Amino acid sequence: MSDAPKHHPFACGLDAAVAVVGGKWKPLILWALAGEEPRRFGELRRSLPGVSEKMLTQQLRELEHDGIVHREVYREVPPRVEYSLTALGRTLNEALAPLGDWGDANLATIAQTRARPAAS
Repeated sequence: MSDAPKHHPFACGLDAAVAVVGGKWKPLILWALAGEEPRRFGELRRSLPGVSEKMLTQQLRELEHDGIVHREVYREVPPRVEYSLTALGRTLNEALAPLGDWGDANLATIAQTRARPAAS
């Protein structure tokens, strides 16, 4: 057995976290799944205005692959699929809460700054 440290593709914990939640839709999907009840695909899509079906499917697959989202397929006619957060996903949502609080506290400033033309 080797005493060498295990290697992983991340420079640090922040790098790993950003890899999991990177992009516009993943944090919003996590918030949408924050409740106790599982959500169906259509419910998720309606709760995320602007997301395409293709993008939502892709993001859910990535979150499922990372162990953040659980996908439950019910063998019914018509088939039913529900999504929920795993225990790991719930801890990630808890970690994102302070970021959401910061955004709420600074929403007006951020919107105002982003409305200005970019400096050349």
